[in-house]
Amino acid sequence: MAAEHPPTLALLYPGDHGARQRSDPGESRFAMLFEAFAAAGVLAEPAIYHDDFADEVAEQLRRVDGVLVWSNPIESGRRRDRLDTLLRELAQAGVFVSTHPDVILRLGTKDVLLDVRGLPFGSDAVRVDSLAQLAEELPQRLQIGARVLKQHRGHSGIGVWRVEQLAGSALLAVRHAQRGCEEQHIAMSTLLSHLATYFEPEHGGHMVDQAWQPRLVDGMVRAYLVEDRVVGFGHQALNALHPGRPGEAAPMPGPRHYHPADRPQFQSLRRLLETGWIELLRQRVGLAREQLPMLWDCDFMFGEPTAEQAERFVLCEINVSSVSPFPPSAIEPLVAAVKARLSASRTANTPQRHSHAHYHRPLSHPHKD
Repeated sequence: MAAEHPPTLALLYPGDHGARQRSDPGESRFAMLFEAFAAAGVLAEPAIYHDDFADEVAEQLRRVDGVLVWSNPIESGRRRDRLDTLLRELAQAGVFVSTHPDVILRLGTKDVLLDVRGLPFGSDAVRVDSLAQLAEELPQRLQIGARVLKQHRGHSGIGVWRVEQLAGSALLAVRHAQRGCEEQHIAMSTLLSHLATYFEPEHGGHMVDQAWQPRLVDGMVRAYLVEDRVVGFGHQALNALHPGRPGEAAPMPGPRHYHPADRPQFQSLRRLLETGWIELLRQRVGLAREQLPMLWDCDFMFGEPTAEQAERFVLCEINVSSVSPFPPSAIEPLVAAVKARLSASRTANTPQRHSHAHYHRPLSHPHKD
């Protein structure tokens, strides 16, 4: 009997047609990952994507056992609606897709902050469905302290705004987290004009208002995960909303430093994630374990200690659409997990591909507002 052919995998990431014609793994940011898959006996190939040649990519992806996807939800004015439709069709046909678009909607939008409000890593977060609601409710919350307004989906700080009431003034201190933006002192009406686009249906139709965490000055910790295991950390001391000293401009964001999963200073967070928090999160958003992404990350701020938690972490966001770069320590467990999943997928779809039940079954979500 002929030996079974090795599992096949596509790594999908955006690019132009010239890059697709070359399809050179060595020129991509995933060169080390391509090498690791080859060493593990997985035939991995680039699947460079753009809406302009989506049909060509679709034909390629129908021939592989699985696809790992790196594509931001909004990039240079483009959305990934057409790509998500393609990925759903592939999953229905039996191709293993990570991360599946429906899973991204559960984990990778700011709505997850609403879902986890009552969990140990949650915080005060409110859904805002209109500019009128924001204008009515925000002043009351600002009396308690600064707030951070976040659009439904985004990346690189786009659509994330810190708002604080200026003492003795009707003006607001406002700062957009997008790189290069500086603090402005503006009226509420001006803030509303800045935020109006986020309430349009194509941008999610709502925002999430989260309480400002004063200990953001202590930096932010990113935990990288493969399924439900921590595989590395990133630490950024100066992030996009790091405040300046009195009378001084806020500092520019600093680099993120990457560390393996056994970094001593982050072991308490690792233990919390692996012994309970990931399970709590998974149950709260209504996902089965096998639906967890192959590679994802959670950004945590340092929270104010409580009687129950001497060391507290507060979820800032979850990244799942395009997690890159990531620490080298993530590569080996990612390759092993993907290879195991491809093997299981091929067995389930033998002798003929059919749909992955866990990807297209209805997903319950009892915790939505």
